[in-house]
Amino acid sequence: MSRAVGWVAGAAAAALVATGALTYAVAEGGGAPGTPTAESADAGFARDMAIHHQQAVEMSYLVRDRTRDTEVRRLAYDIAQTQANQRGMLLGWLDLWGLPKVSPQPPMAWMGMRSLPAGGEGALMPGMATDADLERLGSLGDRRAEVLYLQLMTAHHQGGVHMAEGCVARCTVGAEKRLAQRMVDAQRSEIQLMSDMLRERGAAPGP
Repeated sequence: MSRAVGWVAGAAAAALVATGALTYAVAEGGGAPGTPTAESADAGFARDMAIHHQQAVEMSYLVRDRTRDTEVRRLAYDIAQTQANQRGMLLGWLDLWGLPKVSPQPPMAWMGMRSLPAGGEGALMPGMATDADLERLGSLGDRRAEVLYLQLMTAHHQGGVHMAEGCVARCTVGAEKRLAQRMVDAQRSEIQLMSDMLRERGAAPGP
């Protein structure tokens, strides 16, 4: 098995394991009584963060194929594995609640954000890279790809922290609120790590 296939398989397996543990997590997690509605913060966060996480996984695969730097590849692997796992949990919750994974509501409506952030086509939610950003990342190699990935992922994590904090404040299901808090803690730590990595490469946090 190639390293590429092995990595993808590992991420998929992590997501399946997470999804398989959902029933136990909800049963033991002490969530609020009742099932969330399609318009609830719980459902909105699950839908939006699943999309947000998918882009992080995509960017991590892109840089993995464009750098030989062990430190960057390890970080990208960790982010891809973690966020694929969490995405499986979020989508699994929607299945358990019998709610659609696509909503007519605009992204971030559950946080009271009725207009999309500026940033161009493809920037659906806070911190997400644009289509142009992804195309550029896919066209670069080695050090330039590393720097752009770290810059884009820093912004991505900052947006993710903002969204997860919104769930901590608004969601009602205990297990989901705890997952959101773990996202806040882990992504803040990775933001600091990426800041150090950018400094070592003589680059600023933003592209």
